[in-house]
Amino acid sequence: MINDVISDSLTRIRNASMRRLENTKLLHSKVIEALVKIFQNKGYIESFNVIEEDKKKFISVVLKYDENGASVINEIKRVSKPGRRVYRGKEEIKRFKNGYGTIVVSTSKGVLANDEAYKAGVGGEVLCTIW
Repeated sequence: MINDVISDSLTRIRNASMRRLENTKLLHSKVIEALVKIFQNKGYIESFNVIEEDKKKFISVVLKYDENGASVINEIKRVSKPGRRVYRGKEEIKRFKNGYGTIVVSTSKGVLANDEAYKAGVGGEVLCTIW
């Protein structure tokens, strides 16, 4: 049984990109779907779609690589964990890696990227960072 679905999903994406796989399959949840949607909007993955097999839902993620075959994702890290939650205000999530990276934040207005959360004027639980 997996305790932390977010960590499992990030690890699956990280491992698949290190092995240069074309796609990977994640367990489905609304948070994971919102997370992957942010990754697609920011250009870290090509696409994703929700598939259903034997009454279970999965998310199929197509990974993105540059013209040299290297993964677009340099680093993907889980910040807030079940044993240690990390919360940040809107000022603390304004920029990450000089604007090259993205912080994914769970806010009262949903799961947002750091720039969207800053524009909305909300902080929240820092789920992960990616650059």
